[in-house]
Amino acid sequence: MTTAAFMILLAGTVGAYLLNRHAAEQIRNRGARLHSLAGFHGLYGALLVAVPTLVVVLVWLLVEGAVIDRLVMSGLPAAALDGLGAGERQLILSEITQLAGGRQFGQPQPWVLEAAARMVRLRLASDVLLVATVLALGGGMAVLAWRRVSPDFRARQQAERIVNGLMVFCSTIAIFTTVGIVASLVFETGRFLAMIPWTEFLLGTRWEPQMAIRADQIAAQGSFGVIPVFLGTMVITVVALVVAVPVGLFSAIYLNEFASPRTRRMVKPVLEILAGVPTVVYGFFAVLTIAPALREFGAATGLPIAPNTALAAGLVMGVMLIPFISSFTDDALTAVPRSLRDGALALGATRAETVMNVLFPAAIPGIVGGILLAVSRAVGETMIVVMAAGLIAKLTLNPLDSVTTVTVQIVTLLIGDTAFDSPKTLAAFALGMLLFVVTLAINVLALRIVRKYREIYD
Repeated sequence: MTTAAFMILLAGTVGAYLLNRHAAEQIRNRGARLHSLAGFHGLYGALLVAVPTLVVVLVWLLVEGAVIDRLVMSGLPAAALDGLGAGERQLILSEITQLAGGRQFGQPQPWVLEAAARMVRLRLASDVLLVATVLALGGGMAVLAWRRVSPDFRARQQAERIVNGLMVFCSTIAIFTTVGIVASLVFETGRFLAMIPWTEFLLGTRWEPQMAIRADQIAAQGSFGVIPVFLGTMVITVVALVVAVPVGLFSAIYLNEFASPRTRRMVKPVLEILAGVPTVVYGFFAVLTIAPALREFGAATGLPIAPNTALAAGLVMGVMLIPFISSFTDDALTAVPRSLRDGALALGATRAETVMNVLFPAAIPGIVGGILLAVSRAVGETMIVVMAAGLIAKLTLNPLDSVTTVTVQIVTLLIGDTAFDSPKTLAAFALGMLLFVVTLAINVLALRIVRKYREIYD
């Protein structure tokens, strides 16, 4: 039924567009002069039907489940819910929902079967009512838009007003989403720091986020020093940048200044294919190819190389960042005016001297900004390091050793059924807040560098 509602909405939107456009064209064909083009009349009709109807449908779908669940639970026998806590009530609702969906386990009680049947009826009634609402509202809006078609009606301004309102609404949603994410991180981080001193978290050198099972259990109280975790993140990031920065810069310089147009058309799409490869594929490549190769190299040379190493994760992450840095560098070099190239060549400079002494300094703000954004991408990468780096936090700078990162620990801490009021789980939010602050600082630094050293050419 939900699909039917959206199909009716789509058909009504297209129908309103065609109806209003046809009505405006008829007025124009009779010799009257329209204030707005017929296409704007059609666009106004389509927007007037689509926007309010879509809002109603989305709000309906958001509240439908909660309302039906409340109605079903309120209709249960009082004796069935007496003395039950919130978790036990939720289990009963889950059982009823599964039965309503056609999944039955064992022999439910008669009142559970009756509640499931009632949930099915309520869902069906809600779907029918939703379709009727879409038909009535969409039809009413279409008639209202059609009645407004006239030579003096300012359809273009009205359509632009609706579109402007949509853009403001989307911007507001984005802003409030960001504020909500930050607020949730701050709130949960505050709860964590109320249990663990901030000095231990920021300055501690041991990361063992264990949780005591018994009140007298001392060995599993846990240590929440973030320095080993953050140090592992930095080691992998440095390895990735050592690979990505030179290769990305030189490939961009070659393709922008030295390669023939035919070579550029062939190589650049192939290079940018790397940006479309899912990170899980990079992780498989690191685990199945790079890590075994490093272990064989270590066995042949006598170097102690761990099964999961920062070097393997960093190398593969560097390959992933190559198109990112190359694209930023290529855009920065392309933005340098042609007159600077021609002037340097006219003075007798070679192509290499022109690149190193003229183009590269002029493009350095964009290049540095791209590198710093690549750093933030490397710091926040999850899938590659989860599969290739390891899970144990070690206070080491050795890239041949197994390390862990902030993102790996966030994933690890949130796996399972741990309660959200324990330091072990809340530590994930504290790590997320730290990662957010670090990446935000890197992005702000990149923007400041670009704005400070950016040259504006005529």
